[in-house]
Order: sequence, then structure tokens, then C-alpha cells
Amino acid sequence: MTPLAVLAGPASPADLVAARTQMALSLGWHIVFACLGVGMPALLLFTEWRAHRTGDADYLRLARRWATAVGVLFAVGAVSGTILSFEMGLLWPGLMGVYGEVIGLPFALEGIAFFIEAIFLGIYLYAWDRLSPRAHLLSGVPVLVAGVASAMFVVSANAWMNQPRGFDLDGGRVTGVAPWAAMFNPATAPQSVHMIIAAFMVSGFGTAGVYAVALLRGRRDRYHRLGFLVPFTLAAALSPVQILAGDFAARFLAGYQPTKLAAAEALFRTGPNAPLHLGGLVLDGQIRYAVEIPSGLSMLVGFTPGTVVQGLDRAAPADRPPIAPVHLAFDTMVGIGTLLLLLSAWLALSWWRRRDMPASPWFLRFASVAGVLAVVAVETGWVVTEVGRQPWIVYGRMRTLEAVNPAPGLWAGFTVVAVVYAVLTVAVVYVLRHVARTGHVAPQETAET
Repeated sequence: MTPLAVLAGPASPADLVAARTQMALSLGWHIVFACLGVGMPALLLFTEWRAHRTGDADYLRLARRWATAVGVLFAVGAVSGTILSFEMGLLWPGLMGVYGEVIGLPFALEGIAFFIEAIFLGIYLYAWDRLSPRAHLLSGVPVLVAGVASAMFVVSANAWMNQPRGFDLDGGRVTGVAPWAAMFNPATAPQSVHMIIAAFMVSGFGTAGVYAVALLRGRRDRYHRLGFLVPFTLAAALSPVQILAGDFAARFLAGYQPTKLAAAEALFRTGPNAPLHLGGLVLDGQIRYAVEIPSGLSMLVGFTPGTVVQGLDRAAPADRPPIAPVHLAFDTMVGIGTLLLLLSAWLALSWWRRRDMPASPWFLRFASVAGVLAVVAVETGWVVTEVGRQPWIVYGRMRTLEAVNPAPGLWAGFTVVAVVYAVLTVAVVYVLRHVARTGHVAPQETAET
């Protein structure tokens, strides 16, 4: 029992629900801006590079417009990220009190990456006309690198919660801490790759969706076509890569977190010839209405029908995650990934045949919602990651109920945070709509374009 629990008494299930609800809201809200912070700088640098290379005014106009959006999104993401950092200590003192020295390294490195990103983003935004074109372009490179690094550091901390390494336990006390071993645990690679690719896809499909709506409304000029094609092409190119990364992550679960995979696939019995369930609902302890592919899961995990896949029957009932939401979230993520892959293939086929995007308005209609679908895929992916790990906050080492703050007032904190996020949401939508409507971008754009 943690010292805080001794002073305030053990936490109750109500405390746990309040803390998890607040953390889910904060993480779910912040992750959208984190994804845009990772992916948008790549789009921004590419368009500026093309503008300097070709002298194309439309590329430069896109670069300046997107720079303004990146500045707004970074500022809001910094606020939500700060809230999350406080919540780690306020909501989960049991975790940080026991294991803080083990997972402190990635959080420290993330802080350094954040400051590098902030410094160079400030230079980039305010030095358009004070640096040479080459120097200005180069000043944006650290923004991209630091954003990707920041995401990797944070994800590695979460990966450690799924695969705790780099320490020994002696009488309930942490000893022999190896921070680098903890940071580069077995889950770091599959989770980081999957998340970073997802961030670029959210940025690409999300940005393209704005211009898809404009194209549907008749704005067929070159500026809007480029605004659509540049980000959509990036996201489309990454769609098949993400499918492979997801397959890698799922096979990782089979070896390291089999109970999570069993919940995601609603596999109740261990054995060979494990079926793959597409869709379906978990009702009364069984999967119903699913399309079942015989031996499909065994083939995906071990490439042979005889591969033994561990089911939920190998885990004690108290150690099983909530099966219904994990399975539903997993199917939603995979289904959306498949739809985005098909939409990407539609563009590739049209470009191969006609050197142009599809003429059907249905393509643009689907593309206009692709960004929202990509966000839903990311959110449901995190539901699989976090809810699928339950009841453990540190897999196999510490239960979530042991880590939560037992002090009263957690629901009040949730209410305050919810109000803050509601205000931030309204403010972000208002500012971005104002930028889109008025064309207010970085200084000197009108004169140069």
C-alpha cells in the first residue's frame, strides 16, 4: 500500500472510475493535437521546400497558411499536455510514488524535446522575412524531429506500463533501476511505430478533408487541389504501411500480452485453429453476430492453422479486461484502417490511369470525412491499449486500483477539466475558422503571393 493510501485510506471503485474518466477525457482530447503536432510540420516543410524549389506561389501560400494553423494547434496542445503531466501525479500517486524513478527518463527527454520544438517553432513562425529561404526552411526541421521524438518518448513510457522492465522489486521497493532498459522495453518499437504513423495519417487525412469540402463546394483552383493532394497523398502512402505495423503490433500481443489480444479478438478458448472474428458483439460471455474466419487468428499469429493462440480461459476472471469494449474498439480501428486503405487505393488507381484524382464526387465526400475517421481509429486504438491492459496499470505488477488517488474530490476535478476542454474546443474551432475565412496568415503573404 502506498504512503498516500495509508494516510487517506484505500481508494474505492468510485475513485477509480473518476480518475479513469478524467484521464480518458484528457488523453482523448490531447491525442488529436499531439497527432497534428507530429504530422503537420512535415506537410509544412514539404510545401515550403516546393515553393522555394519551383517558385510556385500556391505552395508558398499553403505553407504560410499551414504555419499559422500549426502555431495555434501547438499552443493548445501545450496546454492540454501540461494538464496531462499534472494528472499523472494527482490521479495516480501510487504509480508515480513507486515507479517514478523507473519511468522518469522518457518524461524528462520529452520535456527537452518539447522545449526544442517550441523554440524552433517560434523562430520559424516569426522569421519568415528575417532569414534567408534556406535558413528559414532549415529552422523548421528541428520542429519536425522534436515532434516525432516527443511522441516516441511519451509512447515509450506507456509501452513500459505494458511491458515493465529495467528494475527489481525487493520487498515491494524498487531497486536496481535501469532507465534505458525501461524506456526501450519490448513494447516500445511496435507501439511507437504504430502511433507515429497514425499521427501522420491523422494530419494528412485531416488536412486534406478541409480542402475536400472546398473542392466539393466548387473551389477547383490549383491552390485547393494542392491543399488536398499534398496531405492526402502522404496519408494514402502510409495506409498500407500502417496495416503492416498493426499486424506487427497484434503479433507482439500474442507473445507478450495474450490476454489483451484474446479480449480484442473475443477469443474465449485456448487452442490451435483459433478463428478470426470480424465484427460481432460480446453478449453473455460469448461472441455473437460475428463473421468467423476459421483458423484466421492462428494464421495471422503464426502463419499456420496449428498455431496455438491463448484465449481468455487462461486468465483468472479478476485479471481479464472488459471484453466487450475492447473487442468493439479493436474492430472499429481495424475497420476504419481498411476503409482508409481502400480510399487510398482509389486515388492511386485513378492517378495511375488518368494522372488525376477520381472524378466521382463520392471520392471527395469520403475524403472529407477521412480525417474524422482517422481520429476515431486513433482513439479506439488507445482504448484497446489502455482498457485492454486492465485491471493492471503496470502489467502484472500493479493494479490500477492500487495506483489511484484515494483523496476525495476527484469528480470535482473531472468537472473542472471538462469545462476547460470545452472552452479550448470552442476557442480552437473559432480561431481556425477565422483563419480559413479571412485568410489571416503569416506576415507579408499578400505581398509575396
